Amino acid sequence: MVHTKLNYKIIFHFFGLLLLFNGGFMMLATLISLIYKDGVTVDLLLASALTLLMGVFAMVSTRNHRKEMNKREGYIVVAFGWIVMSLTGTLPYLVTEAIPSFTDAFFETMSGYTTTGSSILNDIEVMPEGVLFWRSTTHWIGGMGIIVLAIAILPLLGVGGMQLFAAEAPGPGGDKLHPRITDTAKRLWLIYVGYTAAETILLQVAGMSFFDAINHALSTLSTGGFSTKNASVAHWNDNPAIQYIIIFFMFLAGTNFVLSYFLFKGKVIKMFKDEEFKLYFKFIISFTIIAALLIYFRADVSQSSIAHPMILGELESAIRHGLFQVMAIITTTGFVTADYTLWTPFLTVFFFGLMFLGGSAGSTSGGVKVVRHLILIKNGFLEFKRALHPNAIVPVRYNNKSISGQIVFNVLGFFILYMLSFIVGALVFSMFQIDFESAIGLSASSLGNVGPALGEFGPVNNYAALPALGKWWAAFLMLIGRLELFTVLILLTPFFWRNR
Repeated sequence: MVHTKLNYKIIFHFFGLLLLFNGGFMMLATLISLIYKDGVTVDLLLASALTLLMGVFAMVSTRNHRKEMNKREGYIVVAFGWIVMSLTGTLPYLVTEAIPSFTDAFFETMSGYTTTGSSILNDIEVMPEGVLFWRSTTHWIGGMGIIVLAIAILPLLGVGGMQLFAAEAPGPGGDKLHPRITDTAKRLWLIYVGYTAAETILLQVAGMSFFDAINHALSTLSTGGFSTKNASVAHWNDNPAIQYIIIFFMFLAGTNFVLSYFLFKGKVIKMFKDEEFKLYFKFIISFTIIAALLIYFRADVSQSSIAHPMILGELESAIRHGLFQVMAIITTTGFVTADYTLWTPFLTVFFFGLMFLGGSAGSTSGGVKVVRHLILIKNGFLEFKRALHPNAIVPVRYNNKSISGQIVFNVLGFFILYMLSFIVGALVFSMFQIDFESAIGLSASSLGNVGPALGEFGPVNNYAALPALGKWWAAFLMLIGRLELFTVLILLTPFFWRNR
């Protein structure tokens, strides 16, 4: 491998751009604070001004950068860009003293940008509106950032097997940043903004206040899970319409956004012929049937609902709660309508298993992703054929096209690395005197960007009780899980930093 000297100027130029972006959204939170007169408008304005000044300084001081970016610089921008955003994203919490601890503020911010949705806040409803809006905005920024990364940037870096759909995306196919990335990003932003606006309007029509509606839309489309209510979406258990709207948009958010692009272009057949989409849909239907039947016939739900008890014997209620939780876990959104760990032991293990599934590639979901499971399953079955016919060339096919062996190895490598990261993650959590159930739940939830975990950190609890070092470890797992493992872990290898 030939390494050239790093172009630090373009790296810091990108960081400056990200800071301007961050500061602009903080200004929007300031406007919300002013409208609602929540008492922290000046503090949020200060946080925004500081972030914008840092961004301007970084942009101006690196304006004479060489306009080329190789793979190494791409990895650094992607990984450290998320950290830069998270560090400055703590300012609204710290300056307003809504979260006075830097560790807690960083955890909440990283949870926001990685669209995990884990929170350390004990009483969300007493938070100022401007701060809550900023909290939801971190989800929205992170969600769209992941879409652009997955479709436009990561394929250039050769990361995570995302080459599978990159050819069909309206994006690039080279080794350097390409002007068509801008076109890709614009189209995806338009769809993302459109979905967010549509959900906001529908939630408001269904009975939410405008503030609650826009915050939940920002969280849903990013598959984040931050809510404005302590009870999460269970606050509206007596309003099924609200929950069905959120279910529908969770489904869209967990679908490859390139397919949404094809849908709006009138290429509906292309969407329904996509193998990953078909498997994603089948997973949701089959898992919902299992969950709904167990809730209906077996679950002791009298104490499991967070805000309002469900009515036993009501099929619609069982289907809705089953579908909602299946969608929330598969898409890694993490909203809750009930404490599913109290339903049955089987469902507790069942939902834990779903944390490893993930939504579609090219969606805002975290996790392993459906397409990787699909390739693993297909390759597993083909191994039987290869055992019987050792001389036959039997390639793995996806959407009627042969997949290169390199992509199959990439997926296998990713899955092994993901499971190792989960095991190491749980071991580290156990070092903080956390019980087995809670440790494996924390590791799976943080790595998969799910939000709710198990045990002490289950659906009705938050992460406030996690020790400080545990919060930093959880934040690290959130980051590597969100950025497809390789993107961050490659920075920890000595050869990455060698100039040759």
